[in-house]
Amino acid sequence: MPTFPEDLSLANYFLFDRVTEGRGERIALRFGDRTWTYTQVADRARSLAKFLVAAGLRPEQRVYLVLPDTPAFAWSIFGILAAGGVLAMGNPLSPTEDLAYVCEYTKCAALITTAEVASRLAPQLDALPNLHTILLSPDAATGDDPEAPIAVPTEVVKMGRQALSLDASITRGRELTAALPRLRRDDPAIWLFTAGSTGRSKAAMHSHRDFAFNTEVYAKGTVGYREDDITVSVPRLFFGYATGTNLWFPFAVGASVGLFSERPTAESVSAAIERYRATIVTNVPTMLGKLLDLDEERKARGEAGLDLSTVRFHLSAGEALPEPLLRRFQARFPAHVFDGIGSAEMFHIYCSNRPGDIKPGSLGRVVAGYELRILPEEADTPGGEPLPAGEIGVLWVKGDSVAHGYFGDRDKSWKTFHGHWCRTGDLFTIDAEGYLYFSGRADDLFKVGGIFVAPREVEDCLLDHPAVSVVAVIPAQDQGLTKPKALIEVRPDARARLATPADRAALADELKAHVQGKLSKHKYPRWIVFVDDLPKNDRGKVDKKALIEREKRGELPQN
Repeated sequence: MPTFPEDLSLANYFLFDRVTEGRGERIALRFGDRTWTYTQVADRARSLAKFLVAAGLRPEQRVYLVLPDTPAFAWSIFGILAAGGVLAMGNPLSPTEDLAYVCEYTKCAALITTAEVASRLAPQLDALPNLHTILLSPDAATGDDPEAPIAVPTEVVKMGRQALSLDASITRGRELTAALPRLRRDDPAIWLFTAGSTGRSKAAMHSHRDFAFNTEVYAKGTVGYREDDITVSVPRLFFGYATGTNLWFPFAVGASVGLFSERPTAESVSAAIERYRATIVTNVPTMLGKLLDLDEERKARGEAGLDLSTVRFHLSAGEALPEPLLRRFQARFPAHVFDGIGSAEMFHIYCSNRPGDIKPGSLGRVVAGYELRILPEEADTPGGEPLPAGEIGVLWVKGDSVAHGYFGDRDKSWKTFHGHWCRTGDLFTIDAEGYLYFSGRADDLFKVGGIFVAPREVEDCLLDHPAVSVVAVIPAQDQGLTKPKALIEVRPDARARLATPADRAALADELKAHVQGKLSKHKYPRWIVFVDDLPKNDRGKVDKKALIEREKRGELPQN
């Protein structure tokens, strides 16, 4: 079990220590054809930290970082942490009202973002009295200059806050001599936001050692990040899953991070992998399917398929990885896929498949340093008797990366955090060998004819059909009765089967029969809806919440 000294700063642990170790000239960041060494990233981060302190940032005040995946994201994170600030991260594509909510909720003292986001937030600044510093960075396309001069929008200047470019703040910081604060392992460091499946997202409050602990036991001890790795990510850096896998973990071993700022598509992801010759890819199941589809489309046109030959392994998390999709992906591409489960409450992955130990369909076994229990849904403490192997219950997790609680929500905190333990709210089974299997969230289940249906089970069954690429199963109403509805993207080689209404009806009937032949009768989808592209949330997962809302409003077709 790793232990850490009383004095612990994540800025040192992930970045400055690489320079001290003599790795300063190694390439830390790649962005298009440009690179930055660890020494160069450290210089920018330290200078930014000194500027923030001089600008009035006090220890434990929040700084809201809302940037695309450019190199500025990296030195901003470490500058915030070195200054003693508490990091909160957001998606620059989020609606303005959501960004304003987080600014108000976190009471952030500083905001680092793009000019476009700052302009959108300008009308909200009067309602944000704690925000005194705004730093702006270019919304640079991959290959453009992420440190190019940038003007502060007039509407932001008029609001009377200290506002300047991020690059200018770093330049000023280089001239300052003020000492940076001493940081301890249990000082507040980062707020990670929950997915917000119900109501507004809440922040899980973490200290410095939480992230160092998971890095040691998962990144280094379980999946094995190495100094010679080059990483690329599908999820964007503001999402804790990617912040870990595509910034902190590679930095912890002196590896290199490949960034691209465009929207992740099969085209942009595969281009980044090929450009940087990535060895580790932070992935999600939906993108695994999209990469397969793009590969098939290119080969059908007589072109070369995707070249993912440099990849040592893909990481998969964020949503369930169906076994049929995993087998299909690994039949085409040589790298392993390590599916795992983590959460904002525990920072990162605590149960995972790993080198030499992959069980398709499972989430692997517990990461050393963590403990898992499957308890009955009604259990409100972690001390009860675990359920027998194979029985569905709620997963509880124990480990040193557990959050302190949710900011501003004691009631939710009491239900979730129990000392060293976290009640996840997710439904799982565990087999006799310790492999974990996801069964969905309790609030995902719905009853058909008085019997619960788990959408994941129906989705896995449909994905086993050769025509199906991506699928989402949601509840729909049939004369007041709840029945399953499946929304499906078909594979490229099956699109000809959608040519006419009669063809579509025939394929829909075939898919219904496919489920009826494998699962209980009440589970088969009464409606099959073919779509070109299922909506995704900001974490790259199929947005079932949006689909369910659209279904309730009658916006989804019946066939």
